[in-house]
Amino acid sequence: MDGDGVPPLHGGVVLRSPRHALARRARTVTEARWFALTMIGVILANAALLGLETYSGLARAWAQGIHLAEHLCLAVFAVEILLRLCAHADDPRAFLRDPWNLFDLAVVACAFLPAVRENTTVLRLLRLARVLRTARFLPQLRLLMVAVGRSLPGTAGFLLMGGLLLYVYGMVGWVAFGEEDPEQYGSIGRALLTLFLLMTLDGLGEVVRGGLEISPWSVLYYASYVLIASFVLVNVLVGVVITSMEEARELDRETDDTPPAPDEDELRTRIAAAREALDALEMTLAAASTRTGRASPGP
Repeated sequence: MDGDGVPPLHGGVVLRSPRHALARRARTVTEARWFALTMIGVILANAALLGLETYSGLARAWAQGIHLAEHLCLAVFAVEILLRLCAHADDPRAFLRDPWNLFDLAVVACAFLPAVRENTTVLRLLRLARVLRTARFLPQLRLLMVAVGRSLPGTAGFLLMGGLLLYVYGMVGWVAFGEEDPEQYGSIGRALLTLFLLMTLDGLGEVVRGGLEISPWSVLYYASYVLIASFVLVNVLVGVVITSMEEARELDRETDDTPPAPDEDELRTRIAAAREALDALEMTLAAASTRTGRASPGP
């Protein structure tokens, strides 16, 4: 291979390295539709096995079969990772630049560590993490996950604003209703729990009736809280998520609009043809220079 990363030419024919041939064959497999459908099926089967283990009777009766099926799923996941590694044999750094590849590699590799295999809780959590790998093969689900990730900064601001609102109204509720209604407002913790449940409008009528027995001004307290918490804040959160979804769609659209890179074989063929044309041009110029030198008269 020469300095520009193109395999050498032999008689005008591009020589492909074994590593490039291996990457091409592996990509043919990993990019096939049947491969994605197979992996989705294995991931769902792994999730079903996790669900079966929650039934103690079934887990004891089918312990050997469940254990064998789990090892088969792990073997399939390991083969998948190896195929993806082979698909990047010609450019290993491209494999590491993909966050999904790193996530898959970590989830599968940790299952082979002795310290992890001996810890049942950690092993089950890792098996549960494999279910998230379904997003790799479902573009719409992957788009939703990207949108959720992009909404985290706005969600953090929403949580801060909501926390301040809960604390202020919780302290006001403790001052106003703490002595008469200690069960719901006897401490700041109880008041925050009550207001958090009220944010979902759960039991609002009962709480308002209890507040009216204490003071008619409680209507103003609850009405302002519900208006701000259940309508304004929730709509702000919905707006943040919708904006993030639009940004994720735009990003995905820009990625799809990017023109695909030319096929490597086609690119190498073009390079070979260009080199041959340059060689022919050089020979033509040399011949023309020779004829010109012969035709020119001597001194």
